[in-house]
Amino acid sequence: MDFIAKNVAELSPSMTLAITNEARKLKKAGQDVLSFGAGEPDFNTPAPIVEAAVKALHDGHTRYTESAGLLELREGIAAKLLIDNGLQYEPSQISVNCGAKHSCYNAILAVVNPGEEVIIPAPYWTSYPEMVKLVGGVPVIVDTKAENGWKMTPEEFENSISPMTKMVILNSPGNPTGSVYTKEELEKIAEIAVGEGIVILSDEIYEKLVYAGQQHISIASLGKEVYEQTITINGFSKAYAMTGWRLGYTAAPKAIAEAIDNLQSHTTSNPTTFAQYGAIAALQMDQQIVSDMRDEFDVRRQFMLGRLSAIKNIKVVEPLGAFYFLVNIEPIGIKSINFCEKLLSKQKVAIVPGVAFGAEYTARFSYATSLEIISGGMDRFEEFCHQH
Repeated sequence: MDFIAKNVAELSPSMTLAITNEARKLKKAGQDVLSFGAGEPDFNTPAPIVEAAVKALHDGHTRYTESAGLLELREGIAAKLLIDNGLQYEPSQISVNCGAKHSCYNAILAVVNPGEEVIIPAPYWTSYPEMVKLVGGVPVIVDTKAENGWKMTPEEFENSISPMTKMVILNSPGNPTGSVYTKEELEKIAEIAVGEGIVILSDEIYEKLVYAGQQHISIASLGKEVYEQTITINGFSKAYAMTGWRLGYTAAPKAIAEAIDNLQSHTTSNPTTFAQYGAIAALQMDQQIVSDMRDEFDVRRQFMLGRLSAIKNIKVVEPLGAFYFLVNIEPIGIKSINFCEKLLSKQKVAIVPGVAFGAEYTARFSYATSLEIISGGMDRFEEFCHQH
């Protein structure tokens, strides 16, 4: 007898976590592995956040909260969204979840019916198609082009729409490409989505990590109609180095917000209580800490761009957000899994194969690691590429 549900059995495992775990195993075995796999800041969580969570524990804040999260936290998020993003939400429209990944899944589960289609530009964050499949939806993958900055054009979006289209997922700044959509690009996509009645899931978890004069724009801020069709996803993991705290949030039109809250009340009950007090402190503390981390990422980004651009048999598009490079390895002629396995075996450098993101013949480097590791890794990677 087959005990595993069909939609779960058909899930693809997370290659990003698999690569990171393999690198850890090799390190534990004493091998000198330089890892570029993990999508998390290498900084410690800022002290004010840690202190607030510790105080919450000592003060006995260890019981259930409202399923959508502490009112004080949701009020803080509403104020942040208004100031930073030009988005006006009531606290009742905000749900705090167990990480932005959980936020994305809640949003998809609340909106998408079995058989309905969800448009996902590729390269994509590896979990989007799997989440859609889990709820019985159909991922519709739109291949983007490097010459367009790995961004879906309005024409590509329009051509992918069918009568079964329910949602489109946008991730800006993006993982794995570092692409950032401009206001003009988002306006055109919004116009199409509004005209066709398509819900937009806007994953903005890398919002604070933009470079080279770029500006992050929340698509829901571009008008009343698109606001009513957009679920904005954000969280604390990337901007505040809080990946292990597992706190994300959704901000949505009232009907969708109520559905997400109801759903969460039957699954996690609420996000971890004392961690929420840490998130309140994150919003209230001096945001210069966030800017300083962003500036350090930018130093690494520019250094890595110089090194990768000098390697003749690969291609790279400058990332303008997040903390990733998506490297085109097609000139070398090795598929991404084989490429990454050989690189790890021969040079002890761990990166993520592009097939995990729907982009064969690419590989993702995270620069959420020290300049020392980046420099050593680039030396090894350049040697590997020259041998092929």
